[in-house]
Amino acid sequence: MDLRTSCFPRAVAGRAVRRLPFLVLPLLLALAFAATPAAASSPSVPDTLQQRIAACTACHGVHGEGSPGSGFFPRLAGKPAGYLLRQLQDFQSGLRRYAPMEYTVRGLDQAYLREMAGYFAAQQVPYASSRLPALPVATLLRGEQLVSAGDPARGIPACERCHGSQLTGVEPDIPGLVGLPYDYISAQLGAWRTRTRATAAPDCMAEVAGRLGEADISAVAAWLASREPPADMHAQPAGSVQPPLRCGVLAGNDDGT
Repeated sequence: MDLRTSCFPRAVAGRAVRRLPFLVLPLLLALAFAATPAAASSPSVPDTLQQRIAACTACHGVHGEGSPGSGFFPRLAGKPAGYLLRQLQDFQSGLRRYAPMEYTVRGLDQAYLREMAGYFAAQQVPYASSRLPALPVATLLRGEQLVSAGDPARGIPACERCHGSQLTGVEPDIPGLVGLPYDYISAQLGAWRTRTRATAAPDCMAEVAGRLGEADISAVAAWLASREPPADMHAQPAGSVQPPLRCGVLAGNDDGT
C-alpha cells in the first residue's frame, strides 16, 4: 500500500473536521439573532422634540445658546421664528450652503421645520461672551460708524436701520446681531459678499455686503461682537422698523409665512 495514498483522505477529513466550527458558528449566530425579539435588539427611543432636534443641539447647544468658544456655531435661542424657518428652508433649497446643515434638513417637511424654528425662538437663556481679536481703535470706530450710520456715499445703510435700534432684531424675520461671535459675523458677511450665502430675492444682505470691503467686514464684526447685550434681548415688534431695502421674504410670500 502506498502510504501517501492511504493517508491523504484521512488528512483531508481531519482538516474538514477542524473547519467545521468556523462553518457552523455563523449559522448558529444567525439563528440566535433571528430568535431574539425585535424589542430586545432595538432599544426604544423617546419620540420627543428634544430627541428629534439632537442633531441641532449637538452643535448649537441644548437650548440653542450657541458655542461662543468655537466662534462658528451661532446662537439660535430667542431669534425670530420666521428668520430661523427661512434659514432652514434656505439650507434645504441650497440657497445657503453648509454641508452638515443641508444634510440635516434635506428630508424634513415644512411642518417639522416650523416646529423646530418655534422651539428655538422660544428659548431664553443667558448670553456668553466670545473671543475678540486685538484690533486697532480705528477699526472699532469704523465698525461703529457702519453699524449706526452706514456709509451713504457707498450706498451702505446702517445696520440699525434693519436690525433695530438695539440690534436685537425685528419680528418676524430679522435677526439680532449683538451677542454673536466675531468669527461667525465676519464669516457670514464674507459669505454674503462672495454669494456663497443667499436667500430669496430680492437678497438685500448680498447687496449690502457686496459694497463692503474686507476691512469693513472686520470692523463691523469686531464692533458688534464687542457690544454688551442689552437687558432686553427680545426682537422689536413687527412694523417698528422701516428697512431702507426690501429683503427677501420667507418662501416668497409678502406676509412672511
